[in-house]
Amino acid sequence: TIDKPFSILDLRFSIYDYQLRITLYVSRFLPYQPTECPMSFTLLQETRIPEVNSTAKLFVHVKTGARLLSLTNEDENKCLGINFRTPPADSTGIAHIMEHSVLCGSRKYPTKEPFVELIKGSLNTFLNAFTYPDKTCYPLASQNLKDFYNLIDVYLDAVFYPLIPAETLQQEGWHYELESADAPLTYKGVVFNEMKGNYSSPDNVLGDVSLHSVFPDNLYAFDSGGDPEAIPDLTYSQFKAFHETYYHPSNAYIYFYGDDPEEERLRLLDPWLNAFERKEIDALTPLQPKFSAPRNVNAVYDSGDNPEAKAYLQLNWMMPEVVDMQTTLGLDMLSHVLLATPASPLKKALSESGLGEDVTGGYQQDFRQALFSAGMKGVAEGDTEKVEALILETLASLAKNGIDPETIAASVNTIEFRLRELNTGRFPRGLALMLGALGIWVYDGDPIAGVSFEGPLATLKANIAAGRYFEGLIEQHLLNNPHRTSVTLRPDPEEGKRREAKEKARLEKIKNVLSTDSIADIVPVGYSRTGTDETLLDWRTGERLTLESVMHNAAELKRRQEAPDSPEALATIPALSLADLDAKSKPLPIEQIGSIFYHDIPTNNIVYLDLGFDLHSLPADLLPYAGLFGRLLLEMGTATDDFVRLTQRIGRDTGGIRPSALVSAVRGSQQATAWFFLRGKAVASQAPALLDLLKEILLSARLDNPERFKQIILEEKSGLEAGLLPGGHQVSNRRLRARFHEADWVSEQMGGIDHLFFLREVAEKDWPFILDKLETVRRLLLNRAAMIVNVTLDETNWKAFSPQLDTFLATLPTLEVAPVKWLPATYADNEGLTLPSQVNYVAKGADLFKLGYQIHGSVLVINKTLSTTWLWEKVRVQGGAYGGFSAFDIHSGTYTFLSYRDPNLLNTLNTYDSTATHLQNLALSESELTKAIIGTIGDMDTYQLPDAKGWTSLTRHLVGYTEEMRQQFRDEVLHTTLQDFKNFGNTLAAIAEKGQIVVLGSADAIEKANKERDGLLAVKKVL
Repeated sequence: TIDKPFSILDLRFSIYDYQLRITLYVSRFLPYQPTECPMSFTLLQETRIPEVNSTAKLFVHVKTGARLLSLTNEDENKCLGINFRTPPADSTGIAHIMEHSVLCGSRKYPTKEPFVELIKGSLNTFLNAFTYPDKTCYPLASQNLKDFYNLIDVYLDAVFYPLIPAETLQQEGWHYELESADAPLTYKGVVFNEMKGNYSSPDNVLGDVSLHSVFPDNLYAFDSGGDPEAIPDLTYSQFKAFHETYYHPSNAYIYFYGDDPEEERLRLLDPWLNAFERKEIDALTPLQPKFSAPRNVNAVYDSGDNPEAKAYLQLNWMMPEVVDMQTTLGLDMLSHVLLATPASPLKKALSESGLGEDVTGGYQQDFRQALFSAGMKGVAEGDTEKVEALILETLASLAKNGIDPETIAASVNTIEFRLRELNTGRFPRGLALMLGALGIWVYDGDPIAGVSFEGPLATLKANIAAGRYFEGLIEQHLLNNPHRTSVTLRPDPEEGKRREAKEKARLEKIKNVLSTDSIADIVPVGYSRTGTDETLLDWRTGERLTLESVMHNAAELKRRQEAPDSPEALATIPALSLADLDAKSKPLPIEQIGSIFYHDIPTNNIVYLDLGFDLHSLPADLLPYAGLFGRLLLEMGTATDDFVRLTQRIGRDTGGIRPSALVSAVRGSQQATAWFFLRGKAVASQAPALLDLLKEILLSARLDNPERFKQIILEEKSGLEAGLLPGGHQVSNRRLRARFHEADWVSEQMGGIDHLFFLREVAEKDWPFILDKLETVRRLLLNRAAMIVNVTLDETNWKAFSPQLDTFLATLPTLEVAPVKWLPATYADNEGLTLPSQVNYVAKGADLFKLGYQIHGSVLVINKTLSTTWLWEKVRVQGGAYGGFSAFDIHSGTYTFLSYRDPNLLNTLNTYDSTATHLQNLALSESELTKAIIGTIGDMDTYQLPDAKGWTSLTRHLVGYTEEMRQQFRDEVLHTTLQDFKNFGNTLAAIAEKGQIVVLGSADAIEKANKERDGLLAVKKVL
């Protein structure tokens, strides 16, 4: 008798699910006989998927029940994903910390961090891991087959046989630390500080509170990433047990993709899986019971001393299970219809209400039961209820009166274009498909359905054609769905102080338990385990902590962090040789026809068209307006259509039109190449429609709507403010670089802190003044004589498109070109930019060219080595920051050190300043040098999709980076020596002395640094 989970009467499950469950059940009673692959696997399903040009096969491993989805195709960017269900039982972040930790040494590869060794010395196009609320993924990709197999071997050993000693949990999770016996006890750990950064972002807090509110009774009520208040409750025994429970083939969902031999996939996996016995693992996320009535939830975020901080209001609904692909696609498209564009009716109603600064929400399907949200940020305290009422009233009106068919048509075309193009940018296509499959696979759905869209899309179109489809979804899943929460997130200037005080009080209580002698012996590292509030336990033995065990834990952690890996351990990491590399750089096609640049690249019948306008046509005071100008052209309407109709036409007739900027230093010059772009794409048959739209936008865009302008300003301001913490290293880096080169100064004016200050100011200016500035930008910028065109398209389609393009260009205005010379503003030498945050983003750098450095390709090898050894170890491993790295612009000569979600400030600067000495005294083996060269070549040869190739080719031309220069640079990389490292150390010595600093972080941290270093930073408040 088959028990209920395998009952064929349970109609929830698909045909595939019956096949898999019955196979798994019956195979328990079959004697296991080792055989040659593929006999160790049972093929459950084979399907050709034309829409992704792949053949999909679904296997189950007979002995262990491991699941395997294999997609074969002609994509050279081969992918593997090893995935597990990892349900958390609390908010200690155990799944997240485990994700970090299994990559810190394994049975076959006993280095401290094999993951870092692979980053140093492989040709990977993707190598990472990430934690979802109920699953953990270990994806990788490479274009090189030998490298691909090397990566697979390391990752399989990492997930199934990690070392994970106590010191790894201390390092990646949390531990106690003291600077001196009289200093306060503190927490440190990579994940601990990563999540402190997460909890500093109100947008992230809103997302977390919303998720927990909708799912209070299953595992989504916990924070799988880890709540900093709960992370120190995690014990080593819990940590080990979590791996033993869930990191097992019987709980594995394995994925292959690409042009590697499929039979070799099975042969490769079999010995890894056969080493295990089948195990029953209860890891399926339970369903959340439905509410009988909506609920209200109130929460706060840390607003620091920002008196302008406002509230968030967001409504959240629980949706059906994501394994129902038809409903999932329908709800995803409904989200696009309602919220994705300026013309979306719910977004438009909220934006025009004046009740808030920006719209939040959308459809999230990373959970067993999906989540739909809609709300606003930047809401005045008394207006939160009005926002909630407006959302419900708008939905009710749409359900009753219907949605504009043009809006629906635009969304259908946009989603279909996106599905068919599968443009994943730098993220490998194969891994994007894996996430689509995994999103229903781990909930016992058919993974092949997760990568196939033709059937559901055809049904969806038929449903739409029948009428009132989306209106029905609104009624069923939103208006008549009692499982709804209303989350109000209010600013609280005391919240950060409360969290800090609570943490401090807890640590003081723990410190008081220790004797004075014990404290002296744990300086400066500490140990990592608390039991109850009154008892400290050794997490290895569970016994009361003794002085000896404290000393041992401290010494072991410090030894592990500072000791280099042995040559024998490093030699275990599989590596390529220099002979495996291409000595020649690969040129990208480019043909210049006047001001048109054409790239003959197969694009699957899609025209990629970029129209560039020289920003040097604008005086410096108009550059901040240029940062807005793209949105204004596309979202203010034209002489023919209002912005709703224009947005609908763009969505219906093209693959999209978006603004962009290309700003870079030019080789050998202090001046920048700076361009404003409109980037459009369409299937070749729709190219005339794309050109018609661009003509209308460029010739007749309306800029005279002050209400719409104010909405865009508020959304831009809110978006920049929301990005300060998640992208803090980029913010501080841009701000620092603005001191050294015109190109980075322009970027700061158009998208950095200066641009944020501009947005706040311009919102208060008189409309006639603003309109005059906007019209001046249009007149000066949109000039055919100061314009370039970039086209990426195959030759056959180009022959048909070229005459159409010439006709279009002839309609554009031509004025005399008068380039403007900018005089970049100066900044305080060192800046401390303050905002409410529990972590810092520390940047220091200089212009090496001005300091006498002569460019040499070895700099890329050196920089990669620093980011994966010295800075990784000092800033991340020992310092507890989430990231530490360096960056060098080969065109401008600007070199910057950066940290991310960093609990430190001065200690990090000291590490930067010690880098020169580190390089000057460096001892680097030949194998380590070779590894660094290989990794650098991998970065240089990164995989690109067709549109990215065309864009990269244009960029190289504009910055003066010729093929001859690229080849010389590649030759210098390939012939890098240890002496190059030492010489560069002499160069970096000047940064310690003359470099400038920008810190984005808390006012307290910056004030403390100024006290210790005599006013080191000029303070500027950002939030």
